[in-house]
Amino acid sequence: MDLLRSLPIGLYLEQPVTWLHRLDSRVKLAWLMTFLIAPILANPIWRLMLVGMLILLTLTAAIPLRVWKQQMGMLLLFCLLVFCLSAIAPDGLPAEHQPRIPADELTFSQQQATLPAPQKPKPWYQSFNLGSNSPIPNNPKAQSPNQLPQPTNYRYVVFKQGPIKITRKSLDLAINVSTLFFTVIYSTNLYLLTTASEEITAAIENLMQPLRRLNWPVTEIALTLTLSLRFIPLVLEEIQNLVRSVRTRAINWKKLGFRSAAQVWLMIAERLLENLLLRAEQIASAMKVRGFTSPDRHRVEWHQLQLKIRDWIALGCLIVLWSARFVWGWDS
Repeated sequence: MDLLRSLPIGLYLEQPVTWLHRLDSRVKLAWLMTFLIAPILANPIWRLMLVGMLILLTLTAAIPLRVWKQQMGMLLLFCLLVFCLSAIAPDGLPAEHQPRIPADELTFSQQQATLPAPQKPKPWYQSFNLGSNSPIPNNPKAQSPNQLPQPTNYRYVVFKQGPIKITRKSLDLAINVSTLFFTVIYSTNLYLLTTASEEITAAIENLMQPLRRLNWPVTEIALTLTLSLRFIPLVLEEIQNLVRSVRTRAINWKKLGFRSAAQVWLMIAERLLENLLLRAEQIASAMKVRGFTSPDRHRVEWHQLQLKIRDWIALGCLIVLWSARFVWGWDS
């Protein structure tokens, strides 16, 4: 079991350096926010297009297959399962019903019970439609509403086979939910995979510069974010080491019982917490030894941000994408 390889969450791919690595971190952050915001109030075709764009970016960037094959495969399998469950689930449309009593029951009950006026008997020639301008229908069955030709090919029920029923609303809901899961999770992972934590910190700190006028601790926020991103691999490493230590002891969980097994897992969780606190203390001691007292006094240049030609091209493509989103991407 290797969590650092099977679940590369928050890890940065140093080699090989792809064209996604060379893009400015601020541009990549703008694209990430696009993938997170664009699916809101978007039609299913637009959501599927975003999924295709993410897969195309991964393939064109020539990211090694070992890095994204297992993760993308598991994510696609999960999204496919969500799609199938949402598609066959009831669409939840409210059933139209008619009340048994009138809305103005009190007024209706106070009305006088009067019999309708007697109708005059129809003349004998009315049964043959004589003296009337309306023609006699040639085919009475053609007037049945069930036999009228449909004006369009629209069908609300897309598929129905036994208990399985897929409607247009359930199909749209399935596409929306499954594509949203894939877009949010995979776009974030792709951004962390091709962007170093120092670049992310520098981009966020640069974009938050206007908040300094409001006395916001921008540098402290950026430093906290950097330490958090650096701490994620340490957490995975500690979990991996503890799991390996438990497996090497060959514990027979069936003989332990529920109470003993719970005590063992409680001890493992306690040990994990102690190791994480120890790692945090070591990081704080290392920063203190290097003279890092506060971000304002100990200024650290994380990364040199500079927009190049490829960054401007990416920004131009982003503007075109948002223009198409506002014109054709709305959900009807």
